[in-house]
Amino acid sequence: MNTLFEKCNNSDAIRTAADILRRGGLVAFPTETVYGLGGDALDPSASARIYAAKGRPSDNPLIVHIADKKDVRELAEEVPPKAEMLIEAFWPGPLTIILKKKPLVPDATTGGLDTVAIRMPSHPAAMEMIRQAGVYVAAPSANRSGRPSPTTASHVAEDLSGEIDMILDGGPVGIGIESTIVDLTEEIPMILRPGFITRAMLEAIVGEVRLDPTLITLEETVEGTLPDPSDRLQHPKAPGMRYTHYAPHGILSIVTDPAQPQEITPAVTSKILELASEALKAGHITAVLTTGESSSAYDSLAEDPHFHRITLGDTDDGQTVAQHLYGALRTCDDLKCDTIYSESFRRDALGSAIMNRLIKAAGHRVITV
Repeated sequence: MNTLFEKCNNSDAIRTAADILRRGGLVAFPTETVYGLGGDALDPSASARIYAAKGRPSDNPLIVHIADKKDVRELAEEVPPKAEMLIEAFWPGPLTIILKKKPLVPDATTGGLDTVAIRMPSHPAAMEMIRQAGVYVAAPSANRSGRPSPTTASHVAEDLSGEIDMILDGGPVGIGIESTIVDLTEEIPMILRPGFITRAMLEAIVGEVRLDPTLITLEETVEGTLPDPSDRLQHPKAPGMRYTHYAPHGILSIVTDPAQPQEITPAVTSKILELASEALKAGHITAVLTTGESSSAYDSLAEDPHFHRITLGDTDDGQTVAQHLYGALRTCDDLKCDTIYSESFRRDALGSAIMNRLIKAAGHRVITV
């Protein structure tokens, strides 16, 4: 298949993308979070093509993207008051809500569940494409399943060129991690996936908000108290709930200091320096994911051609770290890194969302000092 590659600032390209969606084709497009792989949400064959292009299990539900708030009532059986409050507060934006679905939403889109995940993106090109298409757009991240999510059009092309009809290039995304997902099918809302919209932000609008008990934390990983896989959902209610996700090709490990979990301590940087030195001596191409404040701790390795230091941002700037995270993991692949060590990025309000992705990318490999 010849994949069209067009810039979003071309109005003809938006029209072409909308036409492809109406005809049952697939278009990768930018959102404010990551690039999505879109198809007609009410066309089971389009959803099947999404799963096939990504190599994604068909029981993993897709998020339905809309361009008008009122469309949520066309897709959901009921929109409870707390859902209305969150819609008014955060749409358009990086929040996905889960509601009971109407029969018109096919099981092929919801992974066989009786619920539907819905969001209204704020990216102007995404909104215009959905409006012109005149269809609801099912869209997971536009990458091969399990790989780091794409934050540029070139990332999409690496994974899916030749597999989909079109890629719309809107440049680098603004946020860099996927939307917050909140289940509103119960009285108390529950976060199924953390994101840019934090728990505190949600609770400021609707009061108590719970965290899904199967969300894996760094503390559980360190303590060896991960939830038993048999206790996890047989059919995940939302994307990204499986154990391993977002992974680079190399072996990624997180190094943390349990005594000061919010800080990147000298003990952490010393341990990473020691481990990276050993990996380099063993002939491994080695990368370290670090912050601006602690980057200089690895200066002694800078002359080794097999060592790569990748700075994601400053410790207190979670938004910059989030924006660069997936790109950094893909850079590790481009550099053919065998071994990757990462500091723990937890001080900022976005820390839980960043670490949710990083822990999955590491396959829960955590080294304590």
